[in-house]
Amino acid sequence: AVLEQKLAGIHPKIVAISVPFPGNLFSAFRCAQWFKTHHPDLKIVMGGGFANTELRSLSDPRVFEFFDFITLDDGEVPLECLVDHVLNSSGKIIADASLQLKRTFTLIDGQVKYINTAAQKDYPQAQLGTPDYSDLLLDQYISVIEIVNPMHKLWSDGRWNKLTMAHGCYWGKCTFCDISLDYIKVYEPIAATLLCDRMEEIMHQTGQNGFHFVDEAAPPARMRALALEIIKRKLSVSWWTNIRFEKSFNRDLCKLLSASGCIAVSGGLEVASDRLLELIQKGVTVAQVAQVCRNFKEAGIMVHAYLMYGFPTQTMQETIDSLEMVRQLFEVGVIQSGFWHQFAMTVHSPVGMYPDQYQVQRTNHVMGTFANNDLDFVDPVGIDHSAFSHGLKKSLLNYMHGRCLDYRLQEWFDFKIPKDKVQKNFIQNALLEKESESINYTSKIVWLGQPPKVSYPLTEKEDQITLTIYDSRKTVTLEISKACGIWLIEILAILTPTNVQSITLHNMKEMYESAGLLDFELFWRSAPIKTLRKNGLLVL
Repeated sequence: AVLEQKLAGIHPKIVAISVPFPGNLFSAFRCAQWFKTHHPDLKIVMGGGFANTELRSLSDPRVFEFFDFITLDDGEVPLECLVDHVLNSSGKIIADASLQLKRTFTLIDGQVKYINTAAQKDYPQAQLGTPDYSDLLLDQYISVIEIVNPMHKLWSDGRWNKLTMAHGCYWGKCTFCDISLDYIKVYEPIAATLLCDRMEEIMHQTGQNGFHFVDEAAPPARMRALALEIIKRKLSVSWWTNIRFEKSFNRDLCKLLSASGCIAVSGGLEVASDRLLELIQKGVTVAQVAQVCRNFKEAGIMVHAYLMYGFPTQTMQETIDSLEMVRQLFEVGVIQSGFWHQFAMTVHSPVGMYPDQYQVQRTNHVMGTFANNDLDFVDPVGIDHSAFSHGLKKSLLNYMHGRCLDYRLQEWFDFKIPKDKVQKNFIQNALLEKESESINYTSKIVWLGQPPKVSYPLTEKEDQITLTIYDSRKTVTLEISKACGIWLIEILAILTPTNVQSITLHNMKEMYESAGLLDFELFWRSAPIKTLRKNGLLVL
């Protein structure tokens, strides 16, 4: 009834259906079938993630009993070409070499044809506009909160406005990922000011201030810029996104993200084995992941880890060692949520395209006429990975709830497993490593705290003053020389995120020396600065 009302009100000539995941495919076909039955003159288009990954070799004409067109990759220009074609003609597709379409499948004379003749380039991300969620029936969405996985509960509890910080992936190297496809390999970031403009527009549309940035991996530099812009505009928002656990996420950046409203991150630890992480080309180590997770936890940001088992050449020993690493991560409390996925070899990933390089053998060499994505393979070097599925998932369920962390790993499996070879307290020892304290004068300096209150000495002969900083949780005091203290009060006032001019550590050093003060490096490593660093003075 709702759909009929919409059709009666706008009288469309084209209906486009996005199919992001395989789970949406059946309902998409049913919708298309309904349109074909009740409105046969409409042209029906399919696009979205499923088509972009799985239908790139489509040749089955039966699909076009339901859909007139299927577009690939970024959909704006393909749809624009279709609109121009359908509105400027009778809509009948004929075998015409001059037909100007972009990355589009259609049926011509009973044969599936892929047409990519339009010369028009894809639009830059800055020109795509703000998603319009204003006519969604938000009051009819249900909240699914009875879920044991904390991150799954988060993304199912209520509704999140969807945006991206960048098109594609800034890393683009992981060997299990579809890095050969445009949605991964074409990287284009979006300016923080534009992102915040879009956030404000969507909040006005929907009345909701929760955002999920659906990036493949949100770039740390974009996250930093977005957080500063959110704080500068004094937006009250909650947001979360997917990341790589890279060393850029130091304590100060995590504090900034938390101050801007970031409440959770999800990221791929994958196989918690340094050998396999290198083979995956993840660009991280297990110790580094632990340190980054600690920084997020200390900032009050929940961490969800995507975990993988069954990567080519993975041994039983590595699977068990990986589980032990995960157990230790939960034991020290630096991750709060996780989920195990069994490795799948896909057509467009490096492993799928070059299986010999990863010592696996592809067993299905015939491409299907419809969807082609997951590939069957055998791993002569590895093991029967599916045997570990139940034990890995059962142990993780308990770890997430703080239970059974003292169980022997053997108790999760009904077959004999080797004893793990992971160093006892490996993760705990990794967390003892201090972050680098080297001075980088190009770093941006930001003060998130309130202006300090000054207490002057009783006599002018005393050279010390007291600065007191108040926030909602605690009061911090520091003793500092009068000259440095007065200068510091002035500099903190211009280090706030609302200041349009970025202040680097080099700028700060120049201001310090211009005030006639001596030895900036000694001052920067002094106790008062260390106290401020713990209470809102960030080096980014």
